[in-house]
Amino acid sequence: MSITDVALGAQVRAIRLAERTSPEAAAALALPLFMRVGPRLPVRDGDRAVHESARRSLLRVRGRDVIAYEWGSGPDTILLVHGWRGRASQFAPIVRELRAEGFRLVAFDVPANGESAGRRTDVRDWLAAIEALQSREGRFHAVIGHSFGAMASAAAIRNGASAGALVAIAGMADARYLVDSFAARLGVGTATADALADRFARRILSHLDDPWPRFDSVAHPLPERMPLLVVHDRGDREVAVDEAIRLHAAHGARSRLVLTEGAGHSRILGADPALDAVTAFVTHGPAGVDALGATSAETTRTT
Repeated sequence: MSITDVALGAQVRAIRLAERTSPEAAAALALPLFMRVGPRLPVRDGDRAVHESARRSLLRVRGRDVIAYEWGSGPDTILLVHGWRGRASQFAPIVRELRAEGFRLVAFDVPANGESAGRRTDVRDWLAAIEALQSREGRFHAVIGHSFGAMASAAAIRNGASAGALVAIAGMADARYLVDSFAARLGVGTATADALADRFARRILSHLDDPWPRFDSVAHPLPERMPLLVVHDRGDREVAVDEAIRLHAAHGARSRLVLTEGAGHSRILGADPALDAVTAFVTHGPAGVDALGATSAETTRTT
């Protein structure tokens, strides 16, 4: 066991001990752990060629420089949004597929992730980066978000970002899931989870009286008639598949749900059924996904 593992175990024990007397005290101890970014994700060998072929530029996001990436030169631009402790290079399989279809693709690494400098980040950086790229690029043909990036993308669209469609891969239906699942992993109760949610909101989103609805895609779906593709693995250990089902159900007939087996939380970005569904969706909309027919994934249409 590493020193880091020992230290983490000691933090968790301290949080559980504090909860016995005060959920507020436990939440105060848990907040730094909840916001911890962790070590940077390296570029996978299989993604390196696409990563190195990107045209790079800088975005100014909340006073910091963020690395932005661009592939292809087609007339329609697709935005790729990575997740927590993620990076743009994870989308390499999707970039290969969609560039071959004639799309131009753009992405970014938020601060403290990928090649962007910094030691801290939070959802405000995702929203600001999306806004900065929107200002530079104009309307997106589609936005494809993974995990935390899917949730942030949905929030950005509901807040005015202009896009023709959204693809949510391994994403959660609302941000409160992040707090509740984190509390469950810590082994603490509902009172501590509530206190942590309140403390996080006051630290990060103090300008909003009640920030959580802004990140709830079930209570507040995407703009009317915007199509949605939800892709999730049944065995995802990071975000439960129930979140995908909730997100899909909240959007009715304009949503398609593709469930894979054995791809997990991150490898799903390169899984053939996911790539087929994403390509069909961004080229032909929900009807394109319907036209795929029987695949190794389960495709669900809400009627």
